[in-house]
Amino acid sequence: MTRPRFATYRSVLLVAACLIVASCAHETHQTRETYQERAKLIKDHADSFYGNLKTNQVEAAIRDNRKIEAMASQMGDTVRKRTGQPATPTVEQELALLNTANATAATNWLALGQYYTIKRQYPQARAIYRRLIDSYTNSTDRPYREQALRALKDLDSRHPPTTTTANP
Repeated sequence: MTRPRFATYRSVLLVAACLIVASCAHETHQTRETYQERAKLIKDHADSFYGNLKTNQVEAAIRDNRKIEAMASQMGDTVRKRTGQPATPTVEQELALLNTANATAATNWLALGQYYTIKRQYPQARAIYRRLIDSYTNSTDRPYREQALRALKDLDSRHPPTTTTANP
């Protein structure tokens, strides 16, 4: 007995649909794993940053924070490339990670400024606060800029910058 063409066609469509669904599920699983891995990496760098500050390893802390900033930059590139495309869970996750990385790095710079202030290294504290103010210019970064501006103002009022004048 021969199968009607419609039944064969329907079977092929069913198999194709199953393969597409399986492929999408696999891609979603991979995306979730990548998201979790990258979120963990941000957390690990942040933990390392604070661990390094506690042990006065400032250069290592700065390197950790720059790694977080580099991750944010890469994520920003990915999000910008997808601008104008329909929103997908991958793009939404990438944007969430970008915001997390930016917030983490900005918070770390504020902590480093406080560290320098506590250690009475006022020029370094000023430089960190100015770096944050100059580098974090997006509207979402406004709270961090405002905190840095307040910290800089407080620092300048309590410990005015020393100026050196050249003797003529």
